[in-house]
Amino acid sequence: MNVADILNLPSMPLASPSYPKGPYRFIDRQYMIISYETDPEIIREQLPEPLEPVERPLVHYEWISMPDSSGFGSYTESGLVIPCRYKGEEMNFVSQMYLDDDPPIAAGREIWGFPKKYAHPKLEVVKDTLTGTLSYSGQLVAMGTMGYKHESMAGSMERTAASLAKTAVNLKFIPGVDGTPAICKLVAYNLTNITMKGSWTGPGRLHLIPHVNAPVADLPVRRIVGASHFIADLTLPYGRVIHDYLNP
Repeated sequence: MNVADILNLPSMPLASPSYPKGPYRFIDRQYMIISYETDPEIIREQLPEPLEPVERPLVHYEWISMPDSSGFGSYTESGLVIPCRYKGEEMNFVSQMYLDDDPPIAAGREIWGFPKKYAHPKLEVVKDTLTGTLSYSGQLVAMGTMGYKHESMAGSMERTAASLAKTAVNLKFIPGVDGTPAICKLVAYNLTNITMKGSWTGPGRLHLIPHVNAPVADLPVRRIVGASHFIADLTLPYGRVIHDYLNP
């Protein structure tokens, strides 16, 4: 294999790349998001500088089912997103993510710096309840429930699409061969080509259980603010560096 062939690889390993080149298109991507208030001092502790907390100590706990994802297949993920601010712009910091499929774990970590770990999230409709669970190493660490399609948000599809398009940011940290930081950056991205297919709200509840390797309960639930359920097609493009810790 010559140098040009090597540099044209989409990913490792050489013999069978873990994922193809992007951008990546998602069809019928289904979300359940339960928003809640937590302790302000924990928000500050969980946000890497120079990201700053917003006034309200909000956390969004997400379950996302992705049945048709180009290059990645079918999988589900779950995790925590913290609203924040960077140089005056409001963003969402992706704090923790857990999913059940190797290609998006590898791509997410290597390209954008998503904090992805292997676990077993599930999003399903059980009778009259939209139900999300997250298990890690056989132990339940999160359960969210929402009344199924109680109120249509068809009149606010544009607002829902705008929330999806909001800038999100990850901390991308990759050590070098000597163990010292080789890459340490804040990476931002914006979902594009969003087509909303449905949007609902309803009552929601969230239960988080402490676990050392899936510490979602480190951001405790103090008060449920709301719950939303929506379905969309969208594209995940490549990201951009907004802060480089090694070259400030």
